[in-house]
Amino acid sequence: MQTGEVIRKYRKEKNLTQEEMARALGVTAPAVNKWENGNSLPDVMLLAPIARLLDITPDILLSFREELTEDEINSLIYELNDRLKQKTYEEAFQWAKKKWEQFPNCEKLLLNMAVVLDAGRLVNKVPDAEKYTEEIIRCYVRALDSKEEETRYRAADSLYSFYVREEQYHKAEEYLAHFPDRDPEKKRKQAQICARTGRREDAYKAYEELLFSGYQRLSVVINGICQLAVEEEDTEKVRMLAGIQRQLPALLEMGKYYELMWELEPAMSSGDADAAADIAERLLTSIPTICAYMESRLYEHMDFRKPGAEFYDDLKEKLLNSFRDDEACGWLQGNERWQRLLAE
Repeated sequence: MQTGEVIRKYRKEKNLTQEEMARALGVTAPAVNKWENGNSLPDVMLLAPIARLLDITPDILLSFREELTEDEINSLIYELNDRLKQKTYEEAFQWAKKKWEQFPNCEKLLLNMAVVLDAGRLVNKVPDAEKYTEEIIRCYVRALDSKEEETRYRAADSLYSFYVREEQYHKAEEYLAHFPDRDPEKKRKQAQICARTGRREDAYKAYEELLFSGYQRLSVVINGICQLAVEEEDTEKVRMLAGIQRQLPALLEMGKYYELMWELEPAMSSGDADAAADIAERLLTSIPTICAYMESRLYEHMDFRKPGAEFYDDLKEKLLNSFRDDEACGWLQGNERWQRLLAE
């Protein structure tokens, strides 16, 4: 944090208005406002009075002890781990508290030490372990305000795990709001909470949505690798990846269309006109199975809207147009089966 941000943070914690702070320091309210907005800095002679008024040290005011390097943080974590092995838990905990006081604005250090201490009291079955809970939770909550997304994420995950462990599921659910919506772990944890709080239908649906979207993500990734192999003319790897792509939709009951879709690329890259024509023909006839997953029990709690006949007709036309592309399929023009296919 910049000095102005520190002033604003601790002024609010003291429940002081800018006007009240200004009167206590003998300056104007606009001057305090400029400090907090980063438009100016307090006179050096005011640093000590500001620190005293806010009950903080000049170090904190000037953020001297805010940032630590990764190496410095790791070194302190290693030392904490050593102390947990060689000394009592209480001694290690008190040492960690002193480091928290020394570096109060380094949320990453607070979080990492809290995680180590939280795990340590469980693994070592520390007597009266609950007496340390408040301090550990305080560190987790502080880390939620970190500027670093990864630190905020880990703090939310630690709080979620703590309250699940305590079977305070509604409290745990609150911290899911801190997870990015794009993170599959958010939905998985939501499903876990639903299952443990009697919302079984919601739990099923969340898990099924994860399974469905997981298939899509895996398909995109494998296809990306396959394209690289095609560019490198690695036919053997293309066939291997196509085999995996065929197994995925079969395993996850996506429908025959998706199984055949991944056979076309290796057939085309092999230069075998009859094989390419055969796969293309089977792909066209399997179009009605493209929504077969809607009938699968794997996704029975999901809501799908069944497409009309025009959807299937449009898909067929798009496929045929792609087969008519001279750049990709021109080499097949002399094949009789291919010509009959395009004439449909």
